[in-house]
Amino acid sequence: MTSIIFFGPPGAGKGTQAKKISTFLNLPHISTGDVLRSKIKQNDQLALELKKIMTSGKLVSDEILNKIVLDKLLNDCRSGFILDGYPRTLHQSQFLNDFLEQSKIKLSYIFNIDIDFKILEERILKRSKEENRDDDDIDVIKVRYQAYLDTTQKVSDHYMENNKDIFYNIHGDDKIDEITNKIIKILKND
Repeated sequence: MTSIIFFGPPGAGKGTQAKKISTFLNLPHISTGDVLRSKIKQNDQLALELKKIMTSGKLVSDEILNKIVLDKLLNDCRSGFILDGYPRTLHQSQFLNDFLEQSKIKLSYIFNIDIDFKILEERILKRSKEENRDDDDIDVIKVRYQAYLDTTQKVSDHYMENNKDIFYNIHGDDKIDEITNKIIKILKND
């Protein structure tokens, strides 16, 4: 079973790379962002709450995300998985680690896409125009990036310290295909 986590700030290309690697390895890709945006389209009470949270740039609660990810892992990921956008907090990482331990699943790879904030700004604003995303304006970008630094960066650092043998820092300034090729090379070398 292959299990992969992608880390990186918003707009670093985690989702793009996770999708490409999902296709390459034929593994389910769990993107909490995609799941949440899909939920928002349902227009129920939870959808309205989620839209308010996401358009402000804040993070969705651990409780909601843990339920979403657990459901996906239990129902869609029998042969492995790729996580993108999860875990974002130390509480979520503990929840995931407990699940993995109970299920006797070991993480195979952790990829951290590192990128300069100025490049992120440009990418996210471009993505906003192309995908018509409400959560991609300049003020929201700054809030989301700060939230990443305050929470998710700590989670990524925690995994790096405790999983050095499977943790790979990937420079995110390169072209999409160059990044994909670097990741595939790592996957093929193991």
